[in-house]
Amino acid sequence: MEAAAKKAASKRSSFIAELCGTGEISMLEVAETVSAMFSAPLLDLDAIDPLRLPQNVLDAKISTTYRVLALSKRGNRLTVATADPTQQEAAEQIKFTTQLGVDWVVVEADKLDRVIAQLNKSVSEATESAGGMIDFEFGDLAPETPPEEKENTAASDVEDAPIVKFLHKMLLDAFNMRASDLHFEPYEHQYRVRFRIDGELREIASPPIAIKEKLASRIKVISRLDISEKRIPQDGRMKLKVGPDRVIDFRVSTLPTLFGEKIVIRILDPSSAKMGIDALGYEPEEKQRLLDAIGRPYGMILVTGPTGSGKTVSLYTCLNLLNQPGVNIATAEDPSEINLPGVNQVNVNEKAGLTFAAALKAFLRQDPDIIMVGEIRDLETADISIKAAQTGHLVLSTLHTNDAPTTLTRMRNMGIAPFNIASSVILITAQRLARRLCPQCKQPADIPREALLDAGYNEADLDGSWVTYKPVGCSACNNGYKGRVGIYQVMPVSEETQRIILRDGSALEIAEQARREGVRSLRESGLHKARLGLTSLEEVLAVTNE
Repeated sequence: MEAAAKKAASKRSSFIAELCGTGEISMLEVAETVSAMFSAPLLDLDAIDPLRLPQNVLDAKISTTYRVLALSKRGNRLTVATADPTQQEAAEQIKFTTQLGVDWVVVEADKLDRVIAQLNKSVSEATESAGGMIDFEFGDLAPETPPEEKENTAASDVEDAPIVKFLHKMLLDAFNMRASDLHFEPYEHQYRVRFRIDGELREIASPPIAIKEKLASRIKVISRLDISEKRIPQDGRMKLKVGPDRVIDFRVSTLPTLFGEKIVIRILDPSSAKMGIDALGYEPEEKQRLLDAIGRPYGMILVTGPTGSGKTVSLYTCLNLLNQPGVNIATAEDPSEINLPGVNQVNVNEKAGLTFAAALKAFLRQDPDIIMVGEIRDLETADISIKAAQTGHLVLSTLHTNDAPTTLTRMRNMGIAPFNIASSVILITAQRLARRLCPQCKQPADIPREALLDAGYNEADLDGSWVTYKPVGCSACNNGYKGRVGIYQVMPVSEETQRIILRDGSALEIAEQARREGVRSLRESGLHKARLGLTSLEEVLAVTNE
């Protein structure tokens, strides 16, 4: 041992490595002895998956220099693997950088070196592949950058290479994990990155809080936002070339918060508009009602639901069906999310005076057949949209309401006359997105009869010919769910419904009439999806009201 200590000191190498280098003692024997002497737990690193260890808790430089590995974080304590728990300097350094207390766990030195090398290799490969596969393109509407600014940007990119690689990796990971949004969120003592996958936010990374300013600046540069303006929200967009023939659009939104700018990046995949109406999850009778409505020469079709419920994809799927060489289609959006060749798309610009109402007035002077308005927000936009629907145009739009019947009363509350609503609106679709059960691992759920009745099923439904399923979780899915399925309430405005509107009837009267006409409520539509085994009963209850 004395000889090994002298040799380690002269070579500035590990004492344990020199001790075991003679072959007289194994790494396992050293680990067992050290564990017993220092009353520290002993762990076999072969029993854990290195890729499941917490990322970005411990700096890679500290991990490599002191040969330590973060295993878990609980409260203000960090459990760290080491082959030598006498490293006081390492403990102090970890405490200083993480502001956490250190609990040592003893592991075999050779296995520890192997895991650290494996993790360093996987990180470098991921960032290199991200940098190689992704190519940024700026937004089409952005002004050209002056040459001197380009030089400054290039110089800062070299200085901030780790930030660039980290952002590339996050965007690539989000795309590969089928995320819909990325959230970069600064707090007082931490910074976190979350992805929304299948409608559920999941924490992906906790990078050092020191990078928040540089990361925000990098995202703003790419999406052509004002990097000097940090006091007001900003919106921008960028494109990523992923592979030789695949381009993904990103919409960027910044928001000043107490401890820095929160940035949300929404992934807009153009291929989602070309999935076809069958892929959206409409039942046959709902699909037929929608196809009948978009086949009419004029009138208004409204799609309602909260943010992130798939309204835009539904509208673009309809536009894709209507997009023929002999048809003039114009859309006004804030901003245009999906690029569709053959459709004249306009981005609303409130600052420049190009509002929804102004765009609509311009459309009507350009001989349109079909008009799509991103959202009806005010009386003026609603008024022009209704006039367009009454004068021979098919108008498609969205509105933020909870279900189809309340949409008509919401328009009444905006100040639109009942006879205008009755004569223009031909169909309303309310929708939600529920997580789809993974077909590989879902299992039948043993749900009591009373619970099924409480959920909304009736006695006739519970005939024993079907079962509900529950999520389990496997390597192919996210906690038992994979993808999402639409839940729809498709309500045509019949003559009887028009009479209720004309006499200024309530949403309850309209809902009762719709039920008499065979229109399912959102809850009933969701229960039908659960009955088919597409989603779980818990998910239906979470996204719909009774």
